[in-house]
Amino acid sequence: MGKTIAQIPKDDRPREKLLRKGACALSDQELLAVLLGKGTASMDVMTLAAKLVRLMDEKGLRVTANDLTQFDGVGDAKATLVLAAIEFARRRIKPEGSRIETPADLLPHVRHYADRKQEHFLCASINGANEILNIRVVSMGLIDRSPVHPREVFADALTDRAAAIIVAHNHPSGGVEPSVSDIQITAQLRAAGNILGIELLDHIIFNRADYFSFLEAGRL
Repeated sequence: MGKTIAQIPKDDRPREKLLRKGACALSDQELLAVLLGKGTASMDVMTLAAKLVRLMDEKGLRVTANDLTQFDGVGDAKATLVLAAIEFARRRIKPEGSRIETPADLLPHVRHYADRKQEHFLCASINGANEILNIRVVSMGLIDRSPVHPREVFADALTDRAAAIIVAHNHPSGGVEPSVSDIQITAQLRAAGNILGIELLDHIIFNRADYFSFLEAGRL
């Protein structure tokens, strides 16, 4: 269980840490805690932020105010603040949409998952102009594996009317070499994509410092 805000030394609390080290030094949970400001009498802000991180992993850019306000401690004011921050960043940083020139261009958009203690299997929906439509967490697994099925991967891609997908997952335990199960799921996704008319562009395995691309390695 993570620490509550009261258990964190003052200099390491999200706001103070941001001012001292910059926003890049904060985890997703800490960034949300800054936006939320405070929790409730029954739920610390760090606990609430952790719950919202899991929700936003699943929803990606399609998270709504109704999704957020289902949590105690998140009213209209906090929900609109979070949604406005997401939309402002999307417009200002990538006003033309996040374009993918090579599949590895996805890495800056998912690298923050490298710090997660569990394996997260991600799917990026890509449109015909090679722009990212959405990035979602398809499944979360144990420290060394994340079970995933093609139907779960392609379900949201179909909803997005995606022309292609790039999948990726973090390796919390270290290296980035694909396991036997990584190779198997890649083959399954490629075959399923061929049937559905949604091309699998790449499967990327990454950690904090390195990555492996099935496409770049000539294994796709």
